[in-house]
Amino acid sequence: MQANSKSSDATDNRPIVLIGMMGVGKSTIGRRLALRLHLPFVDADEEIEKAAGMTISDIFARFGEENFRDGERRVIARLLEQERQVIATGGGAFMNAETRALILERGIAIWLDADINVLVERVGRRDTRPMLQGKDARTVLTALAEQRNPVYALAPVHITSSATPHEVTVDAIIQALASPEFTVKAASS
Repeated sequence: MQANSKSSDATDNRPIVLIGMMGVGKSTIGRRLALRLHLPFVDADEEIEKAAGMTISDIFARFGEENFRDGERRVIARLLEQERQVIATGGGAFMNAETRALILERGIAIWLDADINVLVERVGRRDTRPMLQGKDARTVLTALAEQRNPVYALAPVHITSSATPHEVTVDAIIQALASPEFTVKAASS
């Protein structure tokens, strides 16, 4: 587990926004991080589904990705205006320039990163991901990582994890947020 952070502050009251590839564990880690920090947790994808009254898969199928991304941006903007909380975003949220600018301006973006093998294993547990339906997960995730990782790298905090318990990742995030030099290296498990 390695954590790198470019800027943040333990007394920073901005929302903590988890970004990264699908399957990296943003929702699971986000819930645990929120508990540890005594903050509310919100999953942006769940909020999008509530606002739309349909699943993300249905939104993609009925209206397309562009329409979904516009709704996603509006929901994330609303979440960033609320009290300090931990927000898990969808894998493509940070790729939208407007959404990315909002997150970088109003939140503390934390890029959760994992090896493709870890991601493939995790996404195989659910078949609800529209971008993977009917496709080879490894091929799609590899292509997405090549495209997205340079953009995710704009986040001020970068947490690299392996197939370790989620608490190891939560510990690394807390360490990174509290570290005055914002560079933390935790032992790999």
